[in-house]
Amino acid sequence: MSFVHASRRTVVTSVAAVVAGALLLTGCGDDDGDSAGGQDASTRQITDATGREVDVPAEPKKVVTLSEPTLDAALALGVEPVGATAGRGQKGVSTYLADKAGGAEVVATVAEADMEKLAALQPDLILIDETTAVKKEVSKLESIAPTVVTAKLNEDWKKAFTATADALNRKAEAEKVLSGFDADVSAAKGKLGENAGAVVSVVRWQNKAPSAVGRGVGHVGATITALGLDRPEDQQGVGTGHSEPVSLEKLSTIDGDWLFFGTLGEKADGEKAYAEAKQVPNFGRLKAEREGRVVVVQGSAWNSAGGPLAARIVLDDLTKALTS
Repeated sequence: MSFVHASRRTVVTSVAAVVAGALLLTGCGDDDGDSAGGQDASTRQITDATGREVDVPAEPKKVVTLSEPTLDAALALGVEPVGATAGRGQKGVSTYLADKAGGAEVVATVAEADMEKLAALQPDLILIDETTAVKKEVSKLESIAPTVVTAKLNEDWKKAFTATADALNRKAEAEKVLSGFDADVSAAKGKLGENAGAVVSVVRWQNKAPSAVGRGVGHVGATITALGLDRPEDQQGVGTGHSEPVSLEKLSTIDGDWLFFGTLGEKADGEKAYAEAKQVPNFGRLKAEREGRVVVVQGSAWNSAGGPLAARIVLDDLTKALTS
């Protein structure tokens, strides 16, 4: 037997042992039907984004969120997961969520999940969507707990949020969150003044070059559209991925009346990146730079695949810059 095959068998066996242990503990619960993990005996059936019918706990107690949007959505609904995914390009959860998700153990990245750590948490519900490669592991996840795929790739963020709320049995709470957000969008739109219809560019600066982000109906693109704002030609429509690198020879394609600029980290990281960008030839020729309309933002919120909490930060940043 090759070393690779032996190693793979060891990992699979180890995960299976953890899952079996979790199931054994579940079987040792009281006779009233409740599991040791706290899952209520009553369940409800929902249809997830892939068309699968999934029996989920009516009142989930130990939720694991394996994508940025599902973590954001759960926290917005007052649910603190026991396990979560790391933010894109970060070791912990996205920094804009860190204060609310401090008790969650990181058991995945956007690329893969640690099945042993996940199983050891004995969750009663796992939430995931197609913004992460872990979506390919649904069959393995189901051996641990009911698993709901809440949204397809490039899904409207509000629809994805509502689907997550449905899985958590909190649709009424989600409706309140969305109605409040929409009311604030309408209020901000009415105060844009000379910025009504302005062209807004959004970029992430990484490895000494920009990438265009926020295309489509995610929390950035949809919020910009809802405010009646426009995008540079190369940032219109649905993107091919989470971000699209821009050549330094084509910096003019990221120009606009306003340029919202960030990294994958905090605003302080964005300030350092902005100082770096200003040393790049032609950056100073951008209209937004010449007119002092480059806004450094909290990149972890703007550049994640976020939900209502990220959308709120985006709306607040746009409102502060364009209505002042």
